[in-house]
Amino acid sequence: MRVIDLNADLGEGDGPWRLEPSADDALLTLVSSANVAAGFHGGDSATMAATCAAALARGVAVGAHPSYDDREGFGRRRLDVRPELLRAQVAHQLGALAAVARSVGARVTHVKPHGALYNAVVHDEAQARAVVEAVLAVDPALAVLGLPGSRVHAVARAAGLRVVTEAFVDRGYAPDGTLVPRDRPGALVTDPQAAAARAVQMAVQGTVTAVDGTVVRVDALSLCLHSDTPGAVAIATAVRAALDAAGVEVRPFRAAGDVPPPGGAARGEGPAR
Repeated sequence: MRVIDLNADLGEGDGPWRLEPSADDALLTLVSSANVAAGFHGGDSATMAATCAAALARGVAVGAHPSYDDREGFGRRRLDVRPELLRAQVAHQLGALAAVARSVGARVTHVKPHGALYNAVVHDEAQARAVVEAVLAVDPALAVLGLPGSRVHAVARAAGLRVVTEAFVDRGYAPDGTLVPRDRPGALVTDPQAAAARAVQMAVQGTVTAVDGTVVRVDALSLCLHSDTPGAVAIATAVRAALDAAGVEVRPFRAAGDVPPPGGAARGEGPAR
């Protein structure tokens, strides 16, 4: 049986970016890993505790979702942060979420940068090192979730950290394997059946069809759904049903064996995830 992790960015709170308020509870019944906002772009101590407790109750793995210090921009603006400051900011977020998770009986298993920081560490060596150094300082057992071929994965692997590659079910891909920037046509996949077909294609065939029809290779142990994509719950429901029908077992990646080696060039996109 094929195995895949299904992750979503949760605990970000309701706001102008969230078109479907309070989708977290529904998504937690469908995904196997939750990337929990750690306060710098969304969420707070209350949402962290509630999300971690709900994830624990449903057998969903808890991950930290750190970002630039940018609540106003929801962490989707690239900031020119000194590496030493970024290291401290990421360590702050990881430590805070780990402490809150412990307070409700959960534990953090992985880290996935959010938004503009996620994009930056695909190519930016200094910022990638800052993130990895923060992980090493707080908990070297954390896996680093990110794009195949990214700098953060190369740095993390060299430092002895586990890396896990992911692909995006609800985002458009360009023919070179990068994500279509959010401000361009084709950036989002909002049709539940189209997203479901993509998820099966990614999990079973290891490919995705780009916006121009090109078939692009993706090596992913985890598939990502965004809680702020229009119709997120309907998309997640269709994706989970399609994976089940295709004989793909959805479970946290820590129970799914090791990650395949990264393939090809780095994957990324323009500003904002």
